[in-house]
Amino acid sequence: MGKFIYEGSIKVDFDDRVLAHLQVVMLDKLRRGEPFPFSWKDDRSIGNGRTTVWVHPHASLVFKFYGSRPPSMNRAWVDAMSQAANSARGLWILPEATEDSATEETAR
Repeated sequence: MGKFIYEGSIKVDFDDRVLAHLQVVMLDKLRRGEPFPFSWKDDRSIGNGRTTVWVHPHASLVFKFYGSRPPSMNRAWVDAMSQAANSARGLWILPEATEDSATEETAR
């Protein structure tokens, strides 16, 4: 389990693999100076709701990984989440995409 920390006060746990993919998507957007909303479903322990933050180039973001090895990256998943981040709804955690699902989506 890793931890995403936004502006020092919002802290949420994500699996290291999910967090690594989020990091790639977020940093790609921020390198281009593109702000976006990021939403996730909260844990039951804090109300089982939903949280959204506005991610922008001046925001303080921390990606804390607890595993010692970087997870393998799935380009199709990164692409799917990047498309979500570019939408009006913004970035959210999608189910892991496969190369086949990315090809099918592109064909539509």
